[in-house]
Amino acid sequence: MGNTDAYEPVIGLEVHAQLLTNSKAFCSCTTKFGNEPNTNVCPVCLGLPGVLPVLNKQVVEFAIRIGLATYCTIAPRSIFARKNYFYPDLPKGYQISQYEEPICSNGYVDIDIDEAHRKRIGITRIHMEEDAGKLIHDQADETLVDINRCGVPLIEIVSEPDIRSPKEANSYLRVMRQIVTYLGICDGNMEEGSFRCDANVSVRKKGEKKFGTKTELKNMNSFRNVERALEFEIQRQINIIDDGGTVVQETLLWDAEKNSAHTMRTKEEAHDYRYFPEPDLVPVLVDEKWIDSVCRNLVEHPTDRRDRFVREYGLPKYDADVLTAEKDFADYFEDVVRSLGATNKENAKQASNWVMTEALRVVSERHIDIRDFPVSPENLSAMIRLINDGTISGKIAKDVFAEMLVVNEDPKRIIERKGWVQLSDESAIEKIVDEVLAKNISQVEKYRAGNEKVFGFFVGEVMKATKGKANPSIVNSILQKKLT
Repeated sequence: MGNTDAYEPVIGLEVHAQLLTNSKAFCSCTTKFGNEPNTNVCPVCLGLPGVLPVLNKQVVEFAIRIGLATYCTIAPRSIFARKNYFYPDLPKGYQISQYEEPICSNGYVDIDIDEAHRKRIGITRIHMEEDAGKLIHDQADETLVDINRCGVPLIEIVSEPDIRSPKEANSYLRVMRQIVTYLGICDGNMEEGSFRCDANVSVRKKGEKKFGTKTELKNMNSFRNVERALEFEIQRQINIIDDGGTVVQETLLWDAEKNSAHTMRTKEEAHDYRYFPEPDLVPVLVDEKWIDSVCRNLVEHPTDRRDRFVREYGLPKYDADVLTAEKDFADYFEDVVRSLGATNKENAKQASNWVMTEALRVVSERHIDIRDFPVSPENLSAMIRLINDGTISGKIAKDVFAEMLVVNEDPKRIIERKGWVQLSDESAIEKIVDEVLAKNISQVEKYRAGNEKVFGFFVGEVMKATKGKANPSIVNSILQKKLT
């Protein structure tokens, strides 16, 4: 085992995000996932002689969005190129991509290193391209080809080699997924392959400036697999160097089941793809008017939104991270806050607690989107108001919430129908307290002898006697008076 502490990893990530357009990049075929194999195809997808590609304008629009969200320079003129290689899932024998003149360049994203520190990761370029097809290896040891994915539009986001650990790579990838989903340009589904990542990794002795020989890792379909694959490859390269060997530039496939990587092919250089300008497509021209139009319609950046939740609502950073992880979830929380009319940070924290614990729990258990969550923000906020004004207790609120999951109804109607109004009549509560104390003389003596833990027993007995309806603060106040 090599000496890990003596080395520094150098990591760059290439993220491929499938764009949420209805049709493909250069033809009108649908991009719908899950259709029968080889049905989303046409002569353009298949690369038949004499066909001409036509660029989907929305692909350019989406590329501008991600470029602005990552603080890139948007090129006023960019061109497409042919990336030539032969593989069964590429019927044309080349992929339409961008090479020397991409649409976006020189941007960055910020990631959190810890609670107090952030790190800036540079974006070298973002370019538009089309996807290849899919090879399916069946149980009969045959390989089948599905061309449905050919021509589906992608953006490739290439980072600078600024990442220095698998943990940083994980953080970067999560932020990038968050950005593309917030922008509405990609669904971020790693399992279905609509958000994919390749990693370039090398190691060098700490203090060295020169990069080592890099390898490329592919076939990582989760954040955890990216981290595990990088950990494996970093250690593998260190072991080779410490044993006197030389790292070979190659492409490796990650095997999650075996927790190891194996060689796919010797790494190609750019000239191996024989890039040349795509002769069938004109240059892409983007003027300031178009950029301004896209900029005006951008949603709030997820990092900015997270920071605003901390600043404006006084939420802990952990809460803000959870609430803003998905745009729709953050929207739901803010709808609750607005409906609640939260003018103070305490109310916002109440909303956060209910959304983070109960709403998130139900969404996770039912495997649904927050948009399909049965309790409307208005009804959830109405229930929180009923807790605050003493109409119901926190315990009763749990029952009200469970009922709203079945029927999304005004919580006032639910508590009236169920008879769940909180008991706040002091004289009525005092009578019940007297009965509880009279039945538990020995416990009273223990409390008065200094065993303060018994106090919780009395509270529980009163709540049990009132079926959870007694106002807890009134119960506590009366008990303190009676027991002193």
